[in-house]
Amino acid sequence: MKGSSHPSNDVSLNTSENQSIHDIIDQVEPTRRRFIKGAASSSMLAAAGGVTMSGILNTVEAAPIPAGTGQQVGIGFESIAADTLPVADVVRVPDGYTAELLVAWGDPITPAGAAFESSATQDADAQEEQYGAHTDGMHFFPFTSRGKALSDRGVLCANNEYTQEEILHPDGLVGASGYGIAKCRKSQAAHGISILEVRKLAGKWQVVKDSPYGRRLTANTPMIFSGPAAGHDLLKFNDYDITPSGSVKTGTTDGFKVYGTQNNCANGFTPWGTYLTCEENWNGYFGSTTGSVPSAASGETGKLYNRYGVTASGFGYLWHTADERFDVSKNPNEPNAFGWVVEVDPFNPESVPVKRTALGRFKHESAQHVVDAANNVALYMGDDERNEYIYKFVCSGKYNATNRAANLNLLDSGTLYVAKFNSDLTGQWIPLLPGTLGSNGIALRNNPNFSGANDAEVLAKILIKARMAADAVGATMMDRPEWTAARPRLNGYGKIEVYCTLTNNNRRGSSASPTSNATDGSTTAGSARPAVDAANPRANNIYGHIIRWQENADTVLATGFTWNIFAQCGDSVTTKTPYAQYSGDIVDNPAGSADIGAPDGLWFDWFGRLWVQTDQIGDGSGDWINIGANSLSCADPNTKEFRRFLTGPNKCEVTGITMTPDGKTLFVGIQHPGEESTAANPTQFSNWPASQWSFASDGVTPLPGGRPRSGVVVITRNDGGVIGA
Repeated sequence: MKGSSHPSNDVSLNTSENQSIHDIIDQVEPTRRRFIKGAASSSMLAAAGGVTMSGILNTVEAAPIPAGTGQQVGIGFESIAADTLPVADVVRVPDGYTAELLVAWGDPITPAGAAFESSATQDADAQEEQYGAHTDGMHFFPFTSRGKALSDRGVLCANNEYTQEEILHPDGLVGASGYGIAKCRKSQAAHGISILEVRKLAGKWQVVKDSPYGRRLTANTPMIFSGPAAGHDLLKFNDYDITPSGSVKTGTTDGFKVYGTQNNCANGFTPWGTYLTCEENWNGYFGSTTGSVPSAASGETGKLYNRYGVTASGFGYLWHTADERFDVSKNPNEPNAFGWVVEVDPFNPESVPVKRTALGRFKHESAQHVVDAANNVALYMGDDERNEYIYKFVCSGKYNATNRAANLNLLDSGTLYVAKFNSDLTGQWIPLLPGTLGSNGIALRNNPNFSGANDAEVLAKILIKARMAADAVGATMMDRPEWTAARPRLNGYGKIEVYCTLTNNNRRGSSASPTSNATDGSTTAGSARPAVDAANPRANNIYGHIIRWQENADTVLATGFTWNIFAQCGDSVTTKTPYAQYSGDIVDNPAGSADIGAPDGLWFDWFGRLWVQTDQIGDGSGDWINIGANSLSCADPNTKEFRRFLTGPNKCEVTGITMTPDGKTLFVGIQHPGEESTAANPTQFSNWPASQWSFASDGVTPLPGGRPRSGVVVITRNDGGVIGA
């Protein structure tokens, strides 16, 4: 996910001829965090007024909304109207629901946190104690009491994907004072993850500002590598003493030590109660003070830069001009520090985050876990760039529901697979292992990109260069695979059914002479111009689609699957031609009442409803004149019917979603409202959330305006019922 200040992945980010621990997660005191074994149908859980923790965690392997006739069974609200031009600067929800602000960029989340100042004059030290910028994926981890998961108190982990420098600093990115280490450090501090305790008091959700659980993980937080690639030479970088005044080189890391996480987009969580944050457009934070980077023909580093989109100028953040750590001319391996799934223990503030290398390195967009009937664990992941791939990681060990400690390193050992979608609606999971044959008949261990002294080194290179390995084995190039979601297996439904949003691809079918990612891994990131295919059937796919698949034999160990397209998004009253290419096939009633485009966030609630969030320009202009603002919709996986539940403020992205165990509180992220405003006029396009509310979530603190702020809204039903029911 990203906005215009953080270039979207349907625009080339590269110069080319083409246009465009081990023991680091400590076990938490078991009476507060124990996961209760059990299961129940959604009707039983609703009648009981709550669910067990294992019920929450196991629903991601679970259940269709029961089939019905006429009305959309299980979804009890009517679609709200599209918010078209001029887009209102508010969050809108259906009648009978209330949306309130929970937290916004700059709000204090730790005991040392200071209140947000709308002047944007607070520094990096202040930002490290405050909620970060540009909310994205999130998950609610409930506290437990007497074996029951609470629905009024928990820890919320939320990604802070990127920053809009024009509103982060009083004078913008450069301004009169120029760009220096102070601005760089504040920007780095606004990235990462916010971990905050939230609690419902006197009927209102609030942040517990003095909570011992509150903390920030930023682009400079110490972390470690684990898994097969840890310790490899490609993961050894310059070591630095990171200070407010600069990064001072002190030596070289050992391939296990690493600093920071950034561009944290979507997310996941594990059955053992840890948070997974996914590093997406990390490449844009690097640059070169020499004005150039090694070419693809110059050797291993240049080829990696080319395939992953590392350029001399990056996205224009200028970190490399103030912080040597991000200057590839001085620290060439540092880009390899990013592109991973990071595991975090939300309840242990002393724990060290772990970058799990077994899950591969790419532009990670979500990590959806599934536990099958035999307790095998898999994670499903997308690589968010045009023409990239869908992956599955299967753990070698099994999930142990009664021994949390036994699960803490499950993500360090297993097999990474990449998907191939066939035209007959079948597919294969191709293992990315040393002995796997590439499409040229040569085993990956004999491919020059992955050659090593032994298969352990070969595997490490395969994981660090996962994109290139997927190229070599002939995986299916997809239209920006983003969030994945697993359909709950409730009410006796036993299929393992996984969905993935394919946001868009304006290069699909754009050339009379189509090109594919080269099998030697030499293709510039996002530059291929593939032909349409069965899984990506539309040329110039500006509105995107949602694909789904079922694993053979209902096990995550399957190497084969069947698939179909759940929905082709689009504008059913568009005047664009050819009409069939842009109108889509969204099922709604009346027709056209729930059209969406650029599907991105994707999530199943505990009761089997599918929620879909969108990421487009968000102001109702151009191709979005009828679709309007970005939105959150609910869909029935049986009938495919969509209903629009929420629309966001002007020029925002709606992203990040999670729910309390009882299903009665929904948390939703609002990212970059009013994007593209200038430092001279921060509220040019939006003043949200001050445009909608006068006070913070405590009902007392005045809500400052003066610049738009990303944040999290909390949605409840006025009658106290389950959201969406």
